[in-house]
Amino acid sequence: MKADILIIGAGPGGYETALAAARRGKNVILFNGDKLGGTCLNEGCIPTKCLCRNAELISLFKEGEKFGIDDFTFSVDYNKIISRKKEVVETLRQGVDTLLNQAKVTVVNAKAKFKDAKTLIADGIEYQGDRIIIATGSASKSLPITGHDLKCVMDSSAILSLEYVPATLTIIGGGVIGMEFASIFSQLGSKVTVIEFMKNILPTFDSDISKRLKQILSKKGINIITGATAKEIRQNEFYEVEVIYETKGKEAMVVSSDLLMAVGRKPNVEYLDLEKAGVNYSEKGISVDDFMQTNVPGIYAIGDVNGRMMLAHAATAQGERALNVIEGKSDKIRFDLLPGAVFTVPECGMVGLTEDQCKERGLDVVIGTSFFRANGKALAMGEADGICKLIFSKDDHKLIGAHIMGAEAADLAQQCADLMNYESKLEEIKEIIFSHPTLSEVISAAAGAAKIGK
Repeated sequence: MKADILIIGAGPGGYETALAAARRGKNVILFNGDKLGGTCLNEGCIPTKCLCRNAELISLFKEGEKFGIDDFTFSVDYNKIISRKKEVVETLRQGVDTLLNQAKVTVVNAKAKFKDAKTLIADGIEYQGDRIIIATGSASKSLPITGHDLKCVMDSSAILSLEYVPATLTIIGGGVIGMEFASIFSQLGSKVTVIEFMKNILPTFDSDISKRLKQILSKKGINIITGATAKEIRQNEFYEVEVIYETKGKEAMVVSSDLLMAVGRKPNVEYLDLEKAGVNYSEKGISVDDFMQTNVPGIYAIGDVNGRMMLAHAATAQGERALNVIEGKSDKIRFDLLPGAVFTVPECGMVGLTEDQCKERGLDVVIGTSFFRANGKALAMGEADGICKLIFSKDDHKLIGAHIMGAEAADLAQQCADLMNYESKLEEIKEIIFSHPTLSEVISAAAGAAKIGK
């Protein structure tokens, strides 16, 4: 069987690229090795956001008296929470299936591997294509420490399958995945401890944001230990999980009923037989250039599997770039402006350079900061915890970084990404009319606080 484009992997990068290619008139075969939608839809972005919404609602219910709701009691039915999560995931998966059918994309429900640079094999059948796009995503990583392979050690997929709320939960890793689950299960009633190797949680976020988030989550009862190295995992005679860690030169131990390992993800390259196609790769992923092309003409790699930026929307944008290259078209996709978010309570959003990155690059910048406690909408919502930090280049006054913690921070960061894509300058942002009362006014206020001398 032959097609214009063969796509390996049916996550956001794979199926979105397949749909886009079909709209461009291409004949496409999509290889789905597991469930349509990939990790993001089935075991990542979507199910975790369902649980994040539950955590957000529970957080509000706990503050009922603040809103004049007296004698308010509630109980949490975790089975119903899980049922709702499954329903949302199934609805979206069916939607993806419908879209692919309507677009006449041929879906092969089997894993594909290379026979050569132009041929794939799936379930013993050969498929040929002049262009092959690899979009096989990633899998959870684990620290190579004693006990990492015990059955009691869960990854992000396993914890989503739990049918109970852990009494106590230790999370190794304070990145996006770890902190989202910390926030979720803390609100659900777990006593949560986070062990993070770096000096701050959310190491890729601006340090002002991560420090403030740590303070807020600590006040909510989450025990966050930074600058700590996990050394060993073991189970005691009561089947409790013991984690031995080192901090400031001293060893300590935390004991819990359950353990989540959330130390990042690794590209899925093992089963592809990339050697038979001559494709270069390493443990960090498949090597590609800025056009998503591998070292082999006609073979591209997008999304987590190339290790460049492990975000679902990055995979989709990279697929768009690959299609443009295949058709000989140029584009203005800005891969340096990929918004990121963590859906803790409160949530955080970011885009562009952090203050530390600006310092490392020797950039002269001006920073404007505003606080949610001075925003009318935030106060009306009872969401006074929050900060908006905008970074402007001192040379040309362009917005080069936006870092927000607070209600709807992810959406506010996207608004900043829009401004940055059009290279907006401080003076131009100050002239934008922001409706009142809205949370977006924190952006206007932060811009107003930035002072660039003549």
